[in-house]
Amino acid sequence: MKAVLCKAFGPAESLVLEDVASPVAKKNEILLEVHAAGVNFPDTLIIEGKYQFKPPFPFSPGGEAAGVVSAVGEKVSHLKVGDRVMALTGWGSFAEQVAVPGYNVLPIPPSMDFNTAAAFSMTYGTSMHALKQRANLQPGETLLVLGASGGVGLAAVEIGKAMGARVIAAASSAEKLAVAKAAGADELINYSETSLKDEIKRLTDGQGADVIYDPVGGDLFDQAIRAIAWNGRLLVVGFASGRIPELPVNLALLKGAAVLGVFWGSFAQRQPQDNAANFQQLFGWFAEGKLKPLVSQVYPLSNAAQAINDLGQRKAVGKVVVQVR
Repeated sequence: MKAVLCKAFGPAESLVLEDVASPVAKKNEILLEVHAAGVNFPDTLIIEGKYQFKPPFPFSPGGEAAGVVSAVGEKVSHLKVGDRVMALTGWGSFAEQVAVPGYNVLPIPPSMDFNTAAAFSMTYGTSMHALKQRANLQPGETLLVLGASGGVGLAAVEIGKAMGARVIAAASSAEKLAVAKAAGADELINYSETSLKDEIKRLTDGQGADVIYDPVGGDLFDQAIRAIAWNGRLLVVGFASGRIPELPVNLALLKGAAVLGVFWGSFAQRQPQDNAANFQQLFGWFAEGKLKPLVSQVYPLSNAAQAINDLGQRKAVGKVVVQVR
C-alpha cells in the first residue's frame, strides 16, 4: 500500500510517499480501507516531535480517517466487513490502510460522504465534549469562540447554537468571520483590528463571556481570561498561536472562574459510552441540518505535506482533507 511517511522529525517537506507493507488488524482492531483523512493541528506537531505522543519511525501522520472496514479482529463485535465508518487513529491515516482499535471506530450516517466524515470526528467530537462535559454550557449563556473559522472553532459555533447559547465568534479577518457568521454566530469580533477584551465586555454589557472556547492560546488567552463572566469557564483546547500561555491564578479567583482542559482523545477512550452518546446527538443534529461541516480544501495523498503546511500556517478555513481514494 502507499503511505506518507515521517522518517525523522522535521518539517512537512521532509515527508515522503512510499510503498509499505499493509498492516494486520490485531484481535481488538479493525483494518480500515482509507478513503479520506482529516488534517488537524496535531499533525503539524507530531511530525516535528512536539506532540504528546512520539510514534516510532517510520510512521504516517493523520489522526482521523473515514473509509470501509476490510477486516475485523475477533474481539470486535460492533463492526463488520463493509461498514462505512469514521475512525480516530492518533496517527497513520495518511495511508491507504490503517489498523484501528475497535473502540475508536464509529459507523457513519448513510447521508454522510467520506470527505465529510473524515472532517467530522475530531473537530465535532472535541467541541461537543468541551461544551457538554467540560463547560456544561446552558441555553441562554454567552459562548465566545476564538479561532472561530478553524475546524474546531466552526464546530464549536454550530454546537453552541444547537445547545441554545448566544455565540460570539472571534477571528483575525473579515473573510474568516464571514464563515463563522454563515455557521450561525450571533456576534463577531475581528481581533486583528480591535481589543478582544474590550469587545467582549461591550457585547456583554460588561458582564463577560460565560464560556470561552480557546484553541489558540497566546495573547488571545491573556485577553479573554480578563473578560470572563462570574462563574465563567475557559476551555483550553489548543495552542495554534504557538505560545502556551501562563495564568495569573488571581484572575480565576476574582471571577470565581474555572479553567478546564479539553483532551477529547483520552475522554473517548476513558468514557466510551459518553462519547458514543455525544456522537448520537451530533449525528442527529447533522441529519436536522444544524451541523454543516465545511471542507474548504481537498488534497490528494501525494500532496499531504502541502495540506499540513497550509493548516499550520493558518491559511485554511474549516477543515482540510486528504483524499486517499
